[in-house]
Amino acid sequence: MQLFNHLQQREANGNPIRVGLVGCGQMGAGLVHVTSQMPGMETVAIADIDVERPLRTLRDLHVPEEQICVTDDIATAEEALADGKTLVTPDALLLTKVAGVQILLEATGLTETGARVAYNSIMHGKHVVMLNVETDVTVGVYLNRLAQRAGVVYSVASGDEPGECKKLYDFACSLGFEVVCLGKGKNNPVDHYATPESCREEALSKGMNPKMLAAFKDGSKTMVEMAAMANATGLVPDVPGAHGEKVELADLNKTLIPVEDGGILTQRGCVEYTTGKVAPGVFAIITSPDKHIQGTMKFLSMGDGPYYTLYRPYHLANIETPISIAEAVIYGEPTIVSKQMTAEIVAIAKRDLEPGHVVDDVGGYDFFNRIYRYEDAKAAKGIPMGLATGGRVLKPIARGELFTEDNFAPDPTRFVYKLRQLQDETMAG
Repeated sequence: MQLFNHLQQREANGNPIRVGLVGCGQMGAGLVHVTSQMPGMETVAIADIDVERPLRTLRDLHVPEEQICVTDDIATAEEALADGKTLVTPDALLLTKVAGVQILLEATGLTETGARVAYNSIMHGKHVVMLNVETDVTVGVYLNRLAQRAGVVYSVASGDEPGECKKLYDFACSLGFEVVCLGKGKNNPVDHYATPESCREEALSKGMNPKMLAAFKDGSKTMVEMAAMANATGLVPDVPGAHGEKVELADLNKTLIPVEDGGILTQRGCVEYTTGKVAPGVFAIITSPDKHIQGTMKFLSMGDGPYYTLYRPYHLANIETPISIAEAVIYGEPTIVSKQMTAEIVAIAKRDLEPGHVVDDVGGYDFFNRIYRYEDAKAAKGIPMGLATGGRVLKPIARGELFTEDNFAPDPTRFVYKLRQLQDETMAG
């Protein structure tokens, strides 16, 4: 694969990949900065409900004001893009319609917005890359099938842990190794009851949104990332929520292996995370029964075996995301997609909730998320994380209790709810 050469050729031909960004927060703004220095790729349009955020990003990049068009009118937007201006709009769906945008990057982290943007992008014949893994683990199976039928690419992004884990998985499986465990490091212990208020001081010191930091601390983000790995590969969580033990790098291939070989896994083929000093890296524990290969691996300083650790010591988040954008446009290939539902993320109450209460969003005050095997979540009538926001409590839900069909009702008017119904019907069929 000669991705860099293709990008250079596009630059030389005056034919850059024209990217539309939805969500200009910390991740989205970083992507704009990266594409501004890349050959063969430009962020030509940015949608954010607060237009001051993309305007601030463009000012940081010294884009002249006369080269920026702020509008929610499609005709004006088309004209501005044709004139080489950068489009800024509060209307995310506008970017799915305008001819001057070739591929969409969704970076809001909101399941409702992500579902609408991905669906409408596909319907208008545009590729879409998701920095919004929350949407993927909720309705990604359906969106992927829809994109295949439409002849476009739907993909979760490079840079996030799921994408980088998938690369390790593909590498190992291509060589005939068995992947026993696939996972990521988490840089802090899980605090299921973290809230924006409890995280505010730390978040502000790091230039983060307190709700975003709470979603990392309460484990929701990690659960979502593991579910994306599972649904792309067929691997499963060994136990609800995963083990999440503190394991150092040198001990990964001694701990995250089957119980009968001295590890903690009750089965082979799992997704996991650890709070040891593995973060910000990702890993795959692999094995081969072939004695000759085991001898070669030992010669190559991979250890005595039969379990070996493949380790990538970093993931660069939005910095790497343009790789997925380029691969989608140039090769017509996704980085990682949900092919089936082997894992489900289910909402768990952060506090006692009373009937009639309408719950908030991921990283808020009302719920955190836990990974289950899909069939176990279904048997428990668990409410998928992506359908919890905006739903209503039907019966008292105690702190630490699962949201279920008996005690909770999602909002049926939300678009992501309707897509999930279609996905469930498709899978049942």
